[in-house]
Amino acid sequence: MSKTDAVVIGFFIFVLAVFLGIELISKVPSILHTPLMSATNFIHGIVVVGAITIAATARGQLGAIIATAAVFLGTLNVVGGWVVTDRILGMFHRRPQPKPPAEKG
Repeated sequence: MSKTDAVVIGFFIFVLAVFLGIELISKVPSILHTPLMSATNFIHGIVVVGAITIAATARGQLGAIIATAAVFLGTLNVVGGWVVTDRILGMFHRRPQPKPPAEKG
């Protein structure tokens, strides 16, 4: 298998993964987004570790650029997921109740 064939196959798998991801995410009910985000943040952390491992063994300038982009995008995904999860969970906090006025007497 030549390098061109490997790149084409890799790109094809990437495009299929994008379409599958979009299809799956669009079918998730709203009530499941918070637990789903919490679970996927853990998985994305593992993806970042894998991207760092691949970046350490990258050969050539193109490999280094792709590996750096993978680490950056993976980290961005983890941080964004945690921010979204924190905002969603923040909506469930009770607002402080105002204290009733003290009686004069």
